[in-house]
Amino acid sequence: MFREIQYDDFDGLMQLYTQLHDNPFPAKTQEILTLWQQILDDRNHHIIVAEEDGCIVSSCVCVIIPNLTHGQRPYALIENVITDEAHRGKGLASACLNYAKDIAVHENCYKMMLLTGSKLDSTLRFYERAGYNKNDKTAFIQWL
Repeated sequence: MFREIQYDDFDGLMQLYTQLHDNPFPAKTQEILTLWQQILDDRNHHIIVAEEDGCIVSSCVCVIIPNLTHGQRPYALIENVITDEAHRGKGLASACLNYAKDIAVHENCYKMMLLTGSKLDSTLRFYERAGYNKNDKTAFIQWL
């Protein structure tokens, strides 16, 4: 099942995120729960998940960014694309990205952008098969 995240999905998402850049599972402090609620309340912040047998096994984030150019059409930013190691190769991440694309189309976005830190050919080909290209723009990152 593919859907948007719900409040009770916090633990499942955080468990999946431990496989994303070796993120530690965060303590459920008031600060983190406030951030969680802020994300859930933001109508432009979408966390898409794939669920199998009650477990979150794949996810991506789609943020819709209001814009004053391109006819005042927003654009979408895709981040945190992850599939549980035991569930890879089933098309789950592709389906999450398609769900994100449906959101972006519904919100009248003129483009979607996705950055990856991976240099693996298999990962880059995956994103190309999903419709993204690495030729139109050059990305620069400044870590803070």
